[in-house]
Amino acid sequence: MVDRSLVEDALELVRPALQADGGDVKLIDVDSEGVVSVELQGACKGCPMSQLTLSNSVERILKERVPGVTKVIPAEL
Repeated sequence: MVDRSLVEDALELVRPALQADGGDVKLIDVDSEGVVSVELQGACKGCPMSQLTLSNSVERILKERVPGVTKVIPAEL
C-alpha cells in the first residue's frame, strides 16, 4: 500500500515548477496497485504538454521518492 502522505510530500517538490508556469497539481487518489491519479490545474490543465509533464516530472519524482508508486495518470473528473 502506498503511503498517501508521502505522495503529498513528493508533490510539494513538483509544485514550484508547475506554479512558475501558472499551473498546479492536485492529488485525487492512490489505489491499491500504486496508481496515483492527479488533476493538473491552472495553465497545466488542457496544455498540449500536460502528458509529458505527468510522465517526465510528476511520475518520475513520485516513483523516485515514494515506494510502491507504479504509475501516474490524469484523473477522470
